[in-house]
Amino acid sequence: MVALITGASRGLGRALAIAFAGEGAALALCARGASALDQVARAVGEMGAEVLAVPADVRSSRDLERVAALTLDRFHRVDILVNNASELGPTPLPYLADYPPAAFDDVVQVNITAPFRLTQAVIGGMLLRNQGVVINVTSDAAVTGYPGWGAYAVSKAALEGLTRTWSAELAGTGVRMYAVDPGDMDTDMHRAAIPDADPTELARPDDVARALVELATSAEPALAGRRLEAATLGR
Repeated sequence: MVALITGASRGLGRALAIAFAGEGAALALCARGASALDQVARAVGEMGAEVLAVPADVRSSRDLERVAALTLDRFHRVDILVNNASELGPTPLPYLADYPPAAFDDVVQVNITAPFRLTQAVIGGMLLRNQGVVINVTSDAAVTGYPGWGAYAVSKAALEGLTRTWSAELAGTGVRMYAVDPGDMDTDMHRAAIPDADPTELARPDDVARALVELATSAEPALAGRRLEAATLGR
């Protein structure tokens, strides 16, 4: 089993790397922060996982091509892709009327364009093998109009649309695609968005990661294309 995880240097991405390593997966990990990514790679390597760590900015099409090429060169396949890398946008969160256009474009690049491009780069092999899983990490901001969540909410709504459309096109194959909302988690991104949130009321990335790993490794084709909440998985 080979899992490719974006945004793998911290938060949910780091937790996913460790959870998949615990299941014996080989890992391809990418993130912008080379030092933090290297720490995660060492941690999963010490667990016995074969790991490829690629410092990359998912806003760059060239970096995405490099991640896909290096992963396929090393492991010859991708069984599970988790499009986890996300960009919140400016903080404090501005209203759309005041949103910097360049920042809006940046958020869209990370949260919707990058998942499209990376999925497109690896899904051909999944279809040839008639098996594979893509998990797109979404948010309740995709379906609820919170003031100030601007480009993040718009991009996550688009990501859910991408998931539904692609899943419909994958009907009849062994490739499954899901949009999973991890809920409010105790992460750097959540603290940037809501600094006064009580961390004891937030989900732990480790718990969310285990739910996503269970989804990815289970045979649940009936859930493909649906918007899922991590807190309800496995119930």
